Formats: sequence, C-alpha cells, structure tokens
Amino acid sequence: MRGLYSFILIIIIESMTLMAPTEEKNAVSNENSIMEELLKSRQKGFLKLGELIKGTVIQRKGISLFLDLGSVGTGIVFGKEYQNAKDIIKNLKVGDEIAGKIVSIENEDGLIELSIKEAGSEALWKEAAQLKASQGAIDLKVVDSNKGGLVLEWRGVKGFLPASQLKASHYPKVEGGDKERISEELKKLVGTLLSVVILDMDPKEEKLILSEKGTESEELKKIIEKYKIGDVIEGDVTGVVEFGVFIKIEDGLEGLAHISELDWALVENPASIFKIGDTQKVKIIAIDGDKISLSIKALKPDPWEINKEKYKKGDIVEGRVLRLNKFGALTVFDTGIYGLAHISEFGTEKKMREMIESGKTYVFQIAVFHPGDKKLSLSFLGKPGEPYVKPIAESLKKEENPA
Repeated sequence: MRGLYSFILIIIIESMTLMAPTEEKNAVSNENSIMEELLKSRQKGFLKLGELIKGTVIQRKGISLFLDLGSVGTGIVFGKEYQNAKDIIKNLKVGDEIAGKIVSIENEDGLIELSIKEAGSEALWKEAAQLKASQGAIDLKVVDSNKGGLVLEWRGVKGFLPASQLKASHYPKVEGGDKERISEELKKLVGTLLSVVILDMDPKEEKLILSEKGTESEELKKIIEKYKIGDVIEGDVTGVVEFGVFIKIEDGLEGLAHISELDWALVENPASIFKIGDTQKVKIIAIDGDKISLSIKALKPDPWEINKEKYKKGDIVEGRVLRLNKFGALTVFDTGIYGLAHISEFGTEKKMREMIESGKTYVFQIAVFHPGDKKLSLSFLGKPGEPYVKPIAESLKKEENPA
C-alpha cells in the first residue's frame, strides 16, 4: 500500500514539471485533494467494526446525528440507532463529546455509521466488570423487593440482591422464618440506599447479582478486629429464623449461629428452643468480613465422644423418630446421638408410614456405629413391649425369597 502512495506522488510531481503556472496552481490544489482522500482512506483502513471511537457533536438533523471524528472523517447516528439512543441524544448539544461503536466503516455517503447505545452499553459492562474484579462498593437505591430479596438499579440496569447477601443488621429477623413476614420486612427497605458490591453479572441478559456483605465500614472493621476465632462471648438473641439464630455481640455487630451449630442433636425448629431477648453464651468459629459465625453446641459436650463406648453394633436400643422421608426414619436416642433406619428396613415408604409415626418411640438394633464419623445406621424391630425375634428387614427378605 505504501508503494502505491509513493507511485501516485511521483506521477503527480512529474506532471507538475510540464505544466504552465496556472495549471501548476490547479495541480497543487488537486494534489492536496488527492492527498486528503488518500489520508482519509488510509486512516479508515485502520478502523475496525465494533471498535469504540469518540467524536464531537456537529449537527443534529431530523433523525440523524453527525459527529466530527477528527482525522478519520465524519460519523453519523441515524435510523434505528438514532431511535435506540434518542433518550441520550435529546440531551446532547453541539460541541459535546460522546463515544460511538462503529457499525459500518463507510456507507454510501462516505460516512462512518455509529451506535451510541451499543457504545454506552459496552462501556457500562466494562465498568461493571472492573467493579466486580475490584469489589468496589457502590451506593444504590432499593427500587423493589420480592420474597427472595431486593431489586436495586445501577445505570439503568436492574440488579438483584438475595436476602442471604444482606448484612445481619438488614436481614429480616422473623421468628419462625415465616416467608410472608420476611417479604413484608424486605418491603420496608424499598427506597433506602445500600452500599453493595457486584457478585456476578450477565451482560447478555443485562443482569447483576449484588451483595451487601464485604462493604463494612472502617468503624465496623475496628470493632471486628477486637474478636478472634475461638473467643467465647455472651450476647442477646436478636432474631430467630428457620436457618439459625442471630445474636448481638455488641452494638453494631451481630453474629449468626447456624441451625447446624445450635445443638448436637438435630434441631427441627430454632424457634422451639430460642426466643428473642434470651441471653446466650456462644463461641466464635469463623470471621469472614463482617460475617461472624457462632456456635452454641461447641460449648456443650459432644455426645458422640461421650457415648462412644456406650453403644456397639448389635445393641438393642430405643429411639424416638424425628421425621420420616423417602430415605427412611431419622431417629434420636436420649443421649442426643441420632441415626437413620433406612427405607429398605420397611420395604417401601408407604409401608414405613403404616408401621411407624414421627414423635413416637420404637425399638431398633444398631447395624453400624462409627462415632468418629458420627454415623449410626439402625434396623427396625418394632414397638416397645412387643415381642421381636429378628430385624424386620430380614423378615421382609425371607418373605420375598422363601426357602
């Protein structure tokens, strides 16, 4: 390409030596025009479809917006692209600078066709990606809520903040974990300003997933620095939900004792054990940002350790059935150790539900007992006081495969 430009220049120079003064003047003018066109075509050759380019508004006419793109020429936003960006264009005036995305390097009028809407969207998602990578906090207003969380808006893009990603101070502490009441509490946050970070994003679907966690203030960081994993503290219960209990550590700081950390025995409903206002001693088992994880059972003796010598395979024991499901009967001993009588012990789920009920006590035989792994498997024998000779499962197998 460079050789072609040089060849044209040589021809122009040689022809000028044979011209009269007037002709020479005209030739110089022609030469300048040719060189301008060559320069423009060469510069346009460096442009790429989809590339972002900045321009200055020079005119708005009808449904067309003209931009001065400097040495590469003139850009135009028109037709569908104009309509898509009319909310942006209506606020532009001559001299304003704006970015456009190249959709055509040169149309039939020699203009570079641009999309302002796409350029703005691309720049927006690029900024979102940077915020996600840096975990930079942004202050956004809550515009709506639903049962699962809150809806916030950033640069015209809707973002969803799951309730699980709310700070403890904002999480709806509804006793019993009633979902309708949680939804009502979330509605109270509509219109408030929250400091959030971007957890995930999907530019194609124009969706953001946000989190309020990880945006703790310097003041809160200083409070948290006073505590370490292993500390035993005493605090008041501030909320009881289906997945655990919130406990106030000090003013401005709460922690969560997950349902699995409430007791060594299985807890079906935290509200049946804890009430708001109760004073409770807890142990800090994890600190992650402003999230403090607590344990109540860590301060209690481990029944699996205490009773590791009490039980062995083959022992006949009584246990209370906590619940029935497709896997079998979840059963607990009075020592706090619990295990499963597998569905195979009963044949089918229907037969199991005909034979036993939740909340009642039955006789079992220990089939597997590994206290170190907290594993207990049981064979069902029957009701207390009733005669039994062998596990039900063996009887069922015998009925299915008679000798």
